[in-house]
Amino acid sequence: MKDMIVKNPSLVNPHGREKRLNPLLLSGAELEEEREKAKALAQLRVTPREAGDLIMMGIGGFTPLSGFMGYDDWKGVCAECKLADGTFWPIPITVSATEEQAGSVRNGEEVAIVSGETSEIIATMKVTEKYTIDKEFECKQVFRTTDIDHPGVRMVVNQAGVNFAGPLKVLSEGIFPKRYPEIYLKPSETREIFKKKGWSTVAALQLRNPMHRAHEYLAKIAIEICDGVLIHHLLGKLEAVDGVPASVTARAIGVLIDRYFVEGTCVHAGYPLDMRYAGPREALLHAVFRQNYGCSHLIIGRNHAGIDEYYGPFDAQKIFDDVSQDALEIRPLKIVDRVFYCLKCDGMASVKTCPHVKEDRIVPSGTKIRKVLSEGEVVPPRFIRAEVLEVLRGYYAGLTEEERDHVFSVSR
Repeated sequence: MKDMIVKNPSLVNPHGREKRLNPLLLSGAELEEEREKAKALAQLRVTPREAGDLIMMGIGGFTPLSGFMGYDDWKGVCAECKLADGTFWPIPITVSATEEQAGSVRNGEEVAIVSGETSEIIATMKVTEKYTIDKEFECKQVFRTTDIDHPGVRMVVNQAGVNFAGPLKVLSEGIFPKRYPEIYLKPSETREIFKKKGWSTVAALQLRNPMHRAHEYLAKIAIEICDGVLIHHLLGKLEAVDGVPASVTARAIGVLIDRYFVEGTCVHAGYPLDMRYAGPREALLHAVFRQNYGCSHLIIGRNHAGIDEYYGPFDAQKIFDDVSQDALEIRPLKIVDRVFYCLKCDGMASVKTCPHVKEDRIVPSGTKIRKVLSEGEVVPPRFIRAEVLEVLRGYYAGLTEEERDHVFSVSR
């Protein structure tokens, strides 16, 4: 089966013209000097989304970016998925400030970037440009909607009025290394792991929730045709509709891998971003940074990075057809259409392999699992493994009644 995938003698190159990782995180004496200097600088407090983007630039996940985007990059990315120099990039990576802050900072001046959640100084930036954007244009291009109920649109609309651009010196990885010491991995680290395993074809499975049977099925198909799989889940913020925090997702995935995957066939890791829910555009971003992590393929499933009914179920697969072959080295792995458990087949299947009618099919989904839990019913093992369910039940049992009602009400 592995002959189906074109095998190269080495890992894919990092994204960009230089074909090498570009981490902006300082270390050693240089880090200590910059931290000391940052104490005297004007401060710019950033949102969790902006902090996550900054950390990804710090660890090289957003290679080849060297800082937050200027106007030409912003416009090119929104309109054509291209930076000003022609490099493929699908979603704007920007930071914003109030008009008052913008008026007090001159071009060429350095600012200290501070986490709005922890008040830690996480970077310094030399401001080379200040500009305003057409937020409606960005939302239409990136999210395909201007509906304020869309969480990504709301994120853009709520940004401060002026964007700052300029090169970064990253001073911290925030909470992630300490909170997730076993799974928080940098691109340089996953690449080293893959090399030691002798892998050159690696499929990434993007997750934001615990794995149900459909996720497991997709991962195992990828293992059959690639050297291995990176099970890679988000460690940043989610909408309440997604149900469980990253720490619970990490435990649930770990249990599943230990019990149901052959040892050495997959790597479990997390990355420090918030969800944007940009559907097809976010799938492209997932491809860009998975290439930086060393993956040759990205599994694109149903409603990848979507929410509610803003995107068609397979729009994230279709958008890759519009990307030129030389824009990315990573390739989409469009393994199957809809995945489900078939009662007559007595196993996981897809519309390509199962001839039976929809009444014979059970489609696993996180929303359905949360609904069943909320009603105190038994979750069928065809939805999710019992060991994963035990982790989820433990989490929900620890919530207050008010917290539980909120989680379940937004999940319905």
